[in-house]
Amino acid sequence: MTTTPAFDTELLRRYDRPGPRYTSYPTAPQFSSAFGEAQLREAATASNGDPIPRRLSLYVHVPFCMSPCFYCGCNRIITRDLARGETYLVRLYREIAMMAELFDRDREVIQLHFGGGTPNFLSPAQLADVVDSLRSHFRFSDSRKRDLSIELDPRFVKPADVAELAAIGFNRASLGVQDFDPAVQQAVNRIQSVEETVAIIDACRDNGMRSVNVDLIYGLPKQSHIGFARTLDTVVAARPDRLAVYSYAHLPELFKAQGRINAEDLPSASEKLGLLQLAIEKLTVAGYVYIGMDHFALPDDDLATAQQRGGLHRNFMGYTTHADTDLVGLGVSAISHIGDSFSQNPRDLPSWQIALDEGRLPVFRGMRLNEDDQLRADLIQRLMCQGEIPIGALERRYLIDFRDYFADALERLQPLIDDGLARIEPDRIIATSRGRLLLRNMAMCFDHYLHTPGPARPADTTTPRFSRAI
Repeated sequence: MTTTPAFDTELLRRYDRPGPRYTSYPTAPQFSSAFGEAQLREAATASNGDPIPRRLSLYVHVPFCMSPCFYCGCNRIITRDLARGETYLVRLYREIAMMAELFDRDREVIQLHFGGGTPNFLSPAQLADVVDSLRSHFRFSDSRKRDLSIELDPRFVKPADVAELAAIGFNRASLGVQDFDPAVQQAVNRIQSVEETVAIIDACRDNGMRSVNVDLIYGLPKQSHIGFARTLDTVVAARPDRLAVYSYAHLPELFKAQGRINAEDLPSASEKLGLLQLAIEKLTVAGYVYIGMDHFALPDDDLATAQQRGGLHRNFMGYTTHADTDLVGLGVSAISHIGDSFSQNPRDLPSWQIALDEGRLPVFRGMRLNEDDQLRADLIQRLMCQGEIPIGALERRYLIDFRDYFADALERLQPLIDDGLARIEPDRIIATSRGRLLLRNMAMCFDHYLHTPGPARPADTTTPRFSRAI
């Protein structure tokens, strides 16, 4: 597998078009309201009946944030009323108890992740109570590979809080930075100092957390080559284990907060490409491995080693090393992937609350995957994680003739092959170094729903479903 991407400005410009991020296949807009609580219960029962039931990954969504970041497209509620967190937890505990009843107790939890919003809107004591509740209803693995991770906003957490989080059992943390340039921070309403951020990174390490991730964004208003270079140098000096360098998608028609950004302050397409190239060059020189889809990791990080051994996985939490799990989502807007099903909780807080108050599992849409969905999901998963499509392995697993089954997709892929983004070998299709930054474009060739006439798909406003390729 080719891991280091080659930067080809002309090709990146030509293929820069909106497309799914493929944290799932089918993507969330294909979910239907015909899938509800009864279907979720059926999916969980079926997954319990597997000859070797899969382990569990738990995701907890905390929607609250203290202040709005104008670039954000996440499902969040802006408030400084800390009492809302306690009210939220009352319903969350109900959901935890109800969801846990669906799964046999012999199914171990190997991964827990708190996302948002801002999970550290909740105090360490509240987070400890949530983890205790989860432990009382689910059986947590004792494996050294167990991950308990949390997203942290360095502006609203202190090193002493990190010590408490580590004592709870959290061993991974992800910190939002985006950019340290003061002009950019002012433009996006996120004022955050280098000192307070590095203090939290150091606290994570001092308290035994084995991995720290830092999020950056390129394409923000007021960003410049000089300023972003300074941010990259600062972050590299702090040496996080992982970095995510996301492309900003300006969609004010979908995300109200983005309307506060002056579009004239956004970098041009060529300037934005230059920022991406700068990030790739600096991170590669600093020794980071390109994992795929905006993500980098140090060579000895679990993400990098999982990719090398073929065990990398991609889901709604991003890249993960736990491929053999069912994902159980808890909280408003959370998505579950159980067996051959996807299900999502309501994206608005009142609907989620009402369902739980009425004693119902809060499912408002989802879907069961048919055989074609499962085949394409497997193909896209392998492409996004390993940078290749194993033709022979898919033929054997799904009893198909690959070239016949995917004749239309291969026709759509041919221009990308002609441009040197991919090549076909006897037993696989592999992304070249020039194609590593355009894996989504390759995956889109195999996406049945993008190429099948049907009713217009609704926009998914939970997270930016579509963003520019670069």
